[in-house]
Amino acid sequence: MDLSVSSSEQGAVTIVHVAGEIDVYTAPLLREVLDKQVAAGRTDLVVDLEKVTFMDSTGLGVLVGRLKLVRGQNGTLRIVSAQERILKVFKITGLDKVFHIYPTVDEAAEASNA
Repeated sequence: MDLSVSSSEQGAVTIVHVAGEIDVYTAPLLREVLDKQVAAGRTDLVVDLEKVTFMDSTGLGVLVGRLKLVRGQNGTLRIVSAQERILKVFKITGLDKVFHIYPTVDEAAEASNA
């Protein structure tokens, strides 16, 4: 399955919507989209993984790398997913303690404004 990545803005927050499978073949697309947002000065990011059906360690690596990138610019990167199979990947790796994970895009965007 392919990966589709799009973005929208909700105030100062940029929401990156991801759908499909994030693996060694598709992760570079996600990295490229996130890097373009950061390069454009959009460092308050919400990555919506609700429509992601699979994510491997390559996908996690992209997210960790972008988290470090935005934190270096006093930004934030929050994750949206209520899917158990995606949340399990974060829990197994301990990254659920590193990322702020929300069940909905609205909750993640509101957390930014708090």
